[in-house]
Amino acid sequence: MNNENTKKELEQLGTFEISRHLLSAAEKNKEIKNILNAGQGDPNWINTKARLAFNKLVEFGIKESSRTINETDLAGYVVKEDISKRFKEFLNPLNQIDSFLLEGLSYTHDKLNLDEDAVVNEWTNGVLGNNYPTPSRILEMNEPVLNAYLENVLYKNKDLAHQTDVFPTEGGTAAIVYIFQSLKENHLIAPGDKIAINTPIFPPYLEIPQLNDYEMVGVDFQSKEEDHWQIDPEELKKVIDTDVKALFLVNPSNPGSKAFSKEVLDTLKEIVKIKPDLMIITDDVYGTFVDDFESVYGVLPYNTLLVYSFSKLFGAAGWRLGTIATNKQNIFDKKIAELDAKTKAQLEERYQIAAFQPSKLKFIDRIVADSRSIGLYHTSGLSTPQQMMEILFALTHLVEQNKVDNYIKLAKNIISTRYDLLHDSLKMEKDSSSLNAKYYSLINIFSVAENLYDSEFSTYLKENYRTIDFLIELAEKKGIILAYGPGFDTPSGYLRVSEANLPTEDYKKIGENIVELLEEYHDTFKQK
Repeated sequence: MNNENTKKELEQLGTFEISRHLLSAAEKNKEIKNILNAGQGDPNWINTKARLAFNKLVEFGIKESSRTINETDLAGYVVKEDISKRFKEFLNPLNQIDSFLLEGLSYTHDKLNLDEDAVVNEWTNGVLGNNYPTPSRILEMNEPVLNAYLENVLYKNKDLAHQTDVFPTEGGTAAIVYIFQSLKENHLIAPGDKIAINTPIFPPYLEIPQLNDYEMVGVDFQSKEEDHWQIDPEELKKVIDTDVKALFLVNPSNPGSKAFSKEVLDTLKEIVKIKPDLMIITDDVYGTFVDDFESVYGVLPYNTLLVYSFSKLFGAAGWRLGTIATNKQNIFDKKIAELDAKTKAQLEERYQIAAFQPSKLKFIDRIVADSRSIGLYHTSGLSTPQQMMEILFALTHLVEQNKVDNYIKLAKNIISTRYDLLHDSLKMEKDSSSLNAKYYSLINIFSVAENLYDSEFSTYLKENYRTIDFLIELAEKKGIILAYGPGFDTPSGYLRVSEANLPTEDYKKIGENIVELLEEYHDTFKQK
C-alpha cells in the first residue's frame, strides 16, 4: 500500500472504507499476532437486563398464545382481558429479571398512568412481532415510556415529555436519511440551500449536502483542539447568514466527543431570536456519556428535530434502534403551513392516501409515510420487537430514577479508564472537563511528535509525511487500525481512536505502538 497512487486512491475513499483496507493490509503481516482495530464505534459491552427481559416476555407471549390455539408448534393469539394479572402470576418477584419487569410495569402505571392490561398486551404482541406496528409511527403504550426516557437523559429539568412526538427508526442513521428525505419532499430544503454543519463530524453527514438528492451547499464551523473541540460561539454565529436554512449538529460531537457548553447553547438561543425560522437537527447519540447533558432540543424545542440512538450506551448497534422526536408545536409544521397554494396542492395529492386531511398531517407523520414511499404507509414503522427492545432499554434506566444508574455509571467508567490509558501512554494532556464524553479521542501525531521530541522533528513529519502514510505504516507494521481524521474534516495529522470497542488494556498498547512508530520516524529523521 506504499505506492503513491494507491495512497492517493485511498485518500479519496470514505473514512470507514480506508479502515477496511488498512485492516486487510494488517492481516497480510503474519508477524502480527493481535490486530487492534480501534477504528469503529461499536461498543464491546452489552446491557444484559433488557435482553433477558425480552426473552422472558417472549416466553410469556408463547404461553399466552397457546391459551387460544395449541397444536404442535402452532400457537394462537393473545387475549388482552386480565393479561396483566396472568403476567404477574407468571413472574417470580425473587428473580432479578422478573422483578425488573414487575418494576417496569409498575412504573408505567404509577408514573405514566397507563392501563396495565393495555401495556402487557402491547408488550406481549410486540416481542412476538405478530402484527404490523399500529399506529405506524409508534405503539401507543410505548410513546410515553420513550418520552420519559428521552426527557430524563437528554433534557433534564425540562417538562417536554408530554409535548413531544416520537418516531422509532432503524438506528440513528436511518433517522437522518428519513429526515432529509422529508425535508426535501415537503419543500423545506431546496437545491442550492445552505445547511450549516459543526465539524469535525461523522463522515457520512459531511456528504449529505453534496448528495445529488439534495444539492445543498454546506457551511461548516469548525471546533479546534486548542479549545478541546468545543465549538467557538463566534464561529457558530456564521449561521446568522440569512441564506442558511438549517443547522445540523452532533452533540456531543463525533469525533471530538465534546458536549456543547452553556455558552454555546446560549449563543444558539440568540441566533434563533435573529433567525426564528431556523431549522435545527441534532444527533445526541453520545449524550448519555456526559453528566447532566443538555440537548439543543431541551433549549430550543420549537426549532429542533432530535435524533437519538440506543446503540452506543446499550451495546445494541446490531439491533438498529433509533428515534426521531419533534415538539408538538414546531417550525417544520409552521413552514409547511406557509407554503404557497400550488405547493400545498401538490403535497395534498402526495399524502392523500395517508390521511383524511393531508394538510393537517404533521411533519413527523410525513416522515413516517415518506419512509415507505407513501404507498406502503400502512406497513411503515419500526418492527414491534425492535420497539420493545427500545422500551426495555429505556426502562432499565427509568426504574432507577431515584437511585444511581449503575449500568450507565459503569459504561462511563469503562470509556474513561480507556481514555486515561491511551493519553497516559502517549504522554498527552487530558481533557478532564465534565463535557468530555471520552467516547473518542482525536490524536494529532504531529503534536505527539513535538511533545515527545521537539518542534523540528514535528515540522519534518509535516513536510515529509501525510496522515495516510502514518496510518498505513501503523496498520502494516503494528497491526493498529485507527480512523482517518481528515475524513471527519479535521486538519492533517489527526487520527480518531474509539474508546469503545477494544479490551481496556489494549488502549495502553495502542499508545505504546504509536510512540514506537514515531521513534522509527525519528531515527530516520536523525540519519537525514
